[in-house]
Amino acid sequence: MTSLDSATSAAAAAELPDVSQLVVGVLGGTGDQGRGLAYRLAKAGQRVIIGSRSAERAAEAAAGLGLGVRGADNATVARESDIVIVAVPWDGHGETLAALREELVGKIVVDCVNPLGFDKQGAYALTPEEGSAAQQAAALLPQSRVTAAFHHLSAVLLQDPEIESIDTDVLVLGDERAATDLVQALAARIPGMRGVFAGRLRNAHQVEALVANLISVNRRYKAHAGLRVTDV
Repeated sequence: MTSLDSATSAAAAAELPDVSQLVVGVLGGTGDQGRGLAYRLAKAGQRVIIGSRSAERAAEAAAGLGLGVRGADNATVARESDIVIVAVPWDGHGETLAALREELVGKIVVDCVNPLGFDKQGAYALTPEEGSAAQQAAALLPQSRVTAAFHHLSAVLLQDPEIESIDTDVLVLGDERAATDLVQALAARIPGMRGVFAGRLRNAHQVEALVANLISVNRRYKAHAGLRVTDV
């Protein structure tokens, strides 16, 4: 990224809301993606709580991360957080959110779940009945402010303490401008990252499905590739 590009990105980030005092909960925070996001956000100074079905397991994972991260059961995380990132496995996605409907009323929910299948040919996208994981979340949580983001991040890079900056864009989707602005600002808290608005929630399937392509790229080139959007 050139110095001019960096200045433009910094100016764009300055126009976004301040999220530094918000509490971020990560459902599925004991998994690789959730733990990696929790680590990066906490390292950036965000207050973070990671959740699991087991409070003890969450507390153990939080202790391993340090940085002031707390662990609790999923319901407690949902109640005590301002923004809740959903990073649970796809096969438990619907059940987890349905059980937390009351706790997530009024909360910004950031779905980063990728419905994928795997066979001998590699990863491939699944199509949920609702159209995407994010749309399933919106259907299950009608009183929450559902967005979609953080799909294309390498869990390996997120968890590597030797890496200071992760050079990638985060595509953010949603139907409410105020909510997507907050999620873009949250992404920008992580050094090297930038949140880019990428459309309404109805377009989340394409973003989720693209992860199958990135997995193929990374396997072929032994890389941890992300995405950059040009001319923005």
